[in-house]
Amino acid sequence: MSDVIQLLPDSVANQIAAGEVIQRPASVVKELVENAIDAGATLIQIIVKDAGRTLIQVIDNGKGMSETDARLSFERHATSKIRQAGDLFSLHTMGFRGEALASIAAIAQVELRTRRIEDEVGTAIALAASVVESQECVSCPVGSNFAVKNIFYNVPARRKFLKSNQVELSNILSEFERIALINPEIAFELVHNDNELFNLPASNFRQRIISLFGKGMNQQLLTVEVETSLVKISGYIGKPEASRKRNALQYFFVNGRYMRHPYFHKAVMQSYEQLIPVGEMPNYFINLTVDPASIDVNIHPTKTEIKFENEQPIWQILSAAVKEALGKFSAVPSIDFDMEGAPEIPVFHKGDEVKPPQTTFTPGYNPFKSSSPAGTKRPDYDWSKLYSGFESAKDMPRNSTEEEPRIFSSKVNRPVVSDLSSAETVPSETIASKINDSVTTTVGGQYLQVKGRYIITSVKSGVVMIDQYRAHIRILYDRYMSHLQSGQGVSQRVLFPEMIHLSASQGAILSGIKEDLDSLGFDLSDMGGGTFSINGVPGGIEGVDVVGLLNKMIETASEKGGDVKSDIHEAMALTLAESAAIPYGQVLSSLEMEQLADDLFASAMPGYTPDGRVTLTVFSVDELQKRFK
Repeated sequence: MSDVIQLLPDSVANQIAAGEVIQRPASVVKELVENAIDAGATLIQIIVKDAGRTLIQVIDNGKGMSETDARLSFERHATSKIRQAGDLFSLHTMGFRGEALASIAAIAQVELRTRRIEDEVGTAIALAASVVESQECVSCPVGSNFAVKNIFYNVPARRKFLKSNQVELSNILSEFERIALINPEIAFELVHNDNELFNLPASNFRQRIISLFGKGMNQQLLTVEVETSLVKISGYIGKPEASRKRNALQYFFVNGRYMRHPYFHKAVMQSYEQLIPVGEMPNYFINLTVDPASIDVNIHPTKTEIKFENEQPIWQILSAAVKEALGKFSAVPSIDFDMEGAPEIPVFHKGDEVKPPQTTFTPGYNPFKSSSPAGTKRPDYDWSKLYSGFESAKDMPRNSTEEEPRIFSSKVNRPVVSDLSSAETVPSETIASKINDSVTTTVGGQYLQVKGRYIITSVKSGVVMIDQYRAHIRILYDRYMSHLQSGQGVSQRVLFPEMIHLSASQGAILSGIKEDLDSLGFDLSDMGGGTFSINGVPGGIEGVDVVGLLNKMIETASEKGGDVKSDIHEAMALTLAESAAIPYGQVLSSLEMEQLADDLFASAMPGYTPDGRVTLTVFSVDELQKRFK
């Protein structure tokens, strides 16, 4: 029997490795920019077309490469970052595996132009699917210029599973923000389809945060600074009043590298206990500097999962540092009095005292003393004549055809049983007050609202109980889906437009769903710098936090991706319906309850909400009769 194990060709091995290192265009941006940082660049330009599908170009002014280095850089496990296994425990560079360029060249067409400062001419090399097509000497500036074209062109299955341009651009912007945040000393430029999205000059950490996320961040940041023998912690945390329910800006860095660390995240969250509402999350930008030998970044190719040798002590130091920052700056919720337009308080001068008004009275006045002349008598009236037309209700003959009083009327004229176990009779006033406390009755008696939550009405088969909030979600969802499909949503102009501030990645998602938002009835204007003006909202959502609603819809669209439009529409319609539906506890009139029931029964699926929750339940006549046996 012949041998069955054989070595894979380099091209196949590179494509397998690329599946772990290069997952999407954002991965290409991350790897190339990190290489530029390791090369000592002070200016990095990123040019992207079609969210990276067509072109990803990274230009830096770093040290560049020689002709031989340019060729070897695309070989697997070829790197200048480490020389031996021991170097893995003293890493001071972003990259070290030597797999990034080989993986990129395996799934795209790559062109590189590079020159060192000591060389008169540079080198240009072109590769496609790991095969070198050409290499020549060219004139080029000092540094490196990588152009990655047609990503996954030779792996159609991977290219097909890329998300929409808006989602992929959002991922690129997220990677860009992480790298640009922790490297404020480097100037960055980002251009997408010839539109400049970012132009960040070299600055400090605080200014870089403001440049990326808006000027409003400047008033929300509290400084965190502590240095111990184990770790140096520096950065900023957000004030408690700036916390968010969604899309909080939360960044951890270790030795200048972005990381995800749920354990350290818990330390920050516990420090904010009793300061922010449950469910909200604070902003933070925290950089940890530790001995490279005490951490292991070689866990995953993305290098965002990092193991710490002294994890628990660092947790305690981090928690204490955050609490100290919150206490030092008195970061507790406070009442902010708006002094704009307030009346000016005059300065008090001696002699300006206001004298109280003077009153006069007659000491001998007696209101009970009769003012009638002496000897006069009060006239004598026969008051019984006033009641001559009235008769006692109990003496009136009772009409045999008169209806019994309704059980849910506002007054009950007969004793009722309040407790079936004791059969104790309760006065009519007591049961009436209990009914009024728990039940809202209607004039016609056809619809009944219980506890501001359920609506009860009769049907042919018995009695139906409707959950008013879930029923309204079902109704609004159908309406918004109709608007999305027809593109004819009703917009209501707002008197005072609100402003929503978005990061670049959120703005990219918003631009992808703006047409759908217009169909729902939103009217948004781009004010530049990631700020949008909300000029109109869908009719019927008065009182809803529109800024929070849009943030939630943007996050939902980001989670769903952009390939299946129907999924996006369903998620957006459900989010909007849940925000605009009648809340529990709201008292409804008879007409409102009747309209809600009619609209619900007109739905194609009245029994369930779009996410599968029950909206109504029916009690048959037989079930009711069994209850009273």
